[in-house]
Amino acid sequence: MYPARTNASGQPHPSARTKSLRAVEWLNFFLADVQTGLGPFLAAYLAASGWNPARVGYILTFGGLVTVALQTPAGAVVDSVHSKRLVLACNLALLVGGALLLMGHSSTFSVYSAQLLIGSAAVFLAPAVAAITLGIVGTQAFDSQFGRNQGFNSAGNVFTALLIAWVSYRLGYRAIFATAALMAIPAALSLFSIDPSQIDYATARGLVAPGSDGKAEGVSALIKDRLLLYFLGAVFLFHLANAAMLPQLGEMLSKDNLKKAAIFMSACVIVTQFVISISAAWIGKRAATKGRKRLLLIGFGVLPIRGVLYTLTHAAGALIAIQVLDGVANAIFVVVAILVIKDLSQGTGRFNLAAGALATTVGVGAALSNALGGTLIQHSGYRASFLTLAAVALLAFAVLWLAVPETTPEVTNTSESSPENKEATVASTAISAD
Repeated sequence: MYPARTNASGQPHPSARTKSLRAVEWLNFFLADVQTGLGPFLAAYLAASGWNPARVGYILTFGGLVTVALQTPAGAVVDSVHSKRLVLACNLALLVGGALLLMGHSSTFSVYSAQLLIGSAAVFLAPAVAAITLGIVGTQAFDSQFGRNQGFNSAGNVFTALLIAWVSYRLGYRAIFATAALMAIPAALSLFSIDPSQIDYATARGLVAPGSDGKAEGVSALIKDRLLLYFLGAVFLFHLANAAMLPQLGEMLSKDNLKKAAIFMSACVIVTQFVISISAAWIGKRAATKGRKRLLLIGFGVLPIRGVLYTLTHAAGALIAIQVLDGVANAIFVVVAILVIKDLSQGTGRFNLAAGALATTVGVGAALSNALGGTLIQHSGYRASFLTLAAVALLAFAVLWLAVPETTPEVTNTSESSPENKEATVASTAISAD
């Protein structure tokens, strides 16, 4: 551990902590810039390069499978490595390598190699940033700060979508990936502006909790947590339905107008991320005081509605407006899901491992979603694909509603409840779930 900067009374220096938190927020902004350039636009780029829907689905599935294979081990690595900043720096370099490969050519070898690099790097980013945040602010302030982080992340997505819409229209699709690579520079500057002395190692891995003996629990403790497994099951179904919807829209519209496909995708991303950027901080605060489950039910509930609405119109303006629902669902999920993981893993020392399991579940669902969607389009058309995904989304809502209880220890008045009462409530919830 680095020695923490302190003031005259021996307490952590508030200005150093504030500076580090601002750096974390801007890191979220610029990491979103890099990842947006390498994510939602890939399907439209490949479709414009002559790849058919099934082939596009396979490459997206491959990238998802790389993520699936590495996500949970990545969480374990983040738990064990003291230098979270070094983990982020190395994987940021891998993202740049993937961007450079995509700039070169759309050959099968180049695209699959790029997906391997991007998928391998992406698995470390979210757990490491969450760990750094938790290590700086602690468990009590994590909900609110994580919401702020996601607001910056989504603002970065909006900025990049606008930039990429202009760059792709003026310079072509390959310039998208050059833009993503360049955005790695301010991301690296933000990363190394974080003061490592402000990151508490034990807190960053979820080892600090009432009654904790300071020792990390075994992985088997997470595997036996039935409540965690129910939640991950609902998350899997949510992403099995969600992940393919936006890429499918891009493919569908790029068939008729290749020149404007990237602009349409940018508009969709902007709407979604704008909703997240203006609501994420509020959602973090709301989840801390009113609980997780009601918010999650809203997020899961709008997804089947979105899938059905996509089948009712092909008008670009209407489809872009429907993305408001995507913003609502993803704003709630990206903030509240990790808070549920924090609740369930607090005191185990396995916060990042559990977050990695969450991300693995998301990756499995997303990878299979793209394969399922591509196959359905190939054999039955876009309408059948969207309706099938909507049905899966409805099943996800049912699992969340019936099998996952509230995980927040006290949802009515958190300021008056003691840590001991909170721990007892979580324990009793887990027992009742069993």
